[in-house]
Amino acid sequence: MTIKELKEMINLMQEHGLVELEIEKNGFKIRLKKGSAGTIVQEELTPAAVTKSEKHSQTEAQHQIIEEAGVSVVRSPMVGTFYASPAPDSDPYVNRGQEVKSGDVLCIIEAMKLMNEIKTDVSGKVVDVLVENGQPVEFDQPLFKIQKL
Repeated sequence: MTIKELKEMINLMQEHGLVELEIEKNGFKIRLKKGSAGTIVQEELTPAAVTKSEKHSQTEAQHQIIEEAGVSVVRSPMVGTFYASPAPDSDPYVNRGQEVKSGDVLCIIEAMKLMNEIKTDVSGKVVDVLVENGQPVEFDQPLFKIQKL
């Protein structure tokens, strides 16, 4: 299920005054429920036919990136859409092999129509960009590998 689909479900709830919406699609089940303050909260997002142990293994596999000596992995602080540049016709913030300083912007993650700059907290050389421009990302998903200087 993509971020776009999730946003469409939220808009559908708001347009029709729904308090709760449950959908099963492509083996995933999601239930959205309007909270007491009127905000919509995601109550569950689970594979419909996956056991707990399988789900745990899948989660571990998604988050495993080999930690190499002197390499920092920059992870997504939120669910959203990854953008490598500030605008579609602009150059990316960083490329493989480029040196960065602590505080430099690496990318933008769009979440709920808000553009969030993701900055590095280490100085070093970008050794890998682990996601593609426009790709949906999950919380704690690895985005970049930076070789510390």
